Amino acid sequence: VVKVTSFHFMPFRELPDDADKRYPSMWVDVPWWEVGDAEKVGESYNHSIDELMLAAKLGFDGLGTNEHHQNAYGFMCNPNLFGAILSRLTRDLGYDDVAIVQLGATIAATPPIRIAEEYAVLDCISGGRLVAGLPLGLGSDADVSYSVVPIEQRERWREAIDFLVKAWTAKEFFAWNGKHYQYRKVNL
Repeated sequence: VVKVTSFHFMPFRELPDDADKRYPSMWVDVPWWEVGDAEKVGESYNHSIDELMLAAKLGFDGLGTNEHHQNAYGFMCNPNLFGAILSRLTRDLGYDDVAIVQLGATIAATPPIRIAEEYAVLDCISGGRLVAGLPLGLGSDADVSYSVVPIEQRERWREAIDFLVKAWTAKEFFAWNGKHYQYRKVNL
């Protein structure tokens, strides 16, 4: 059986027509104080949510979100916020067979206990429809936005994966004393 997910980068839709000529890139070089407008940003987010909900209505098997920072093409800084919205809307509108596909939070740069908790919340809100993506993430997101140097990124990601699996499956409290993450008491 083929499963199809509607994935959304959530681009900012109100860039000036000459943005590609005015700025060296759309990644971290767009000065938001020149192009951003809170009302238009809100409209852009809501249009993106509407498009994902249309995909649910049209029969897509999943709705996909991911994390990017400081760029005009991937405007979703925390996919779990949008996963929560989509979990509730799909449930309330009767699309309770549509997976919530978190193509993911950048776990190498985010405290893995937060991702473990947020994914657990999403799984509960969605009624077990979460697909927990755990991407390595882009170097620019981890490095530029979180100051995680590229040489550490994969090592942190591996440790975070091990932590997440244990946090989601443990039947008792545990301490985590890894190289990059330390938690005195884990109890999801």
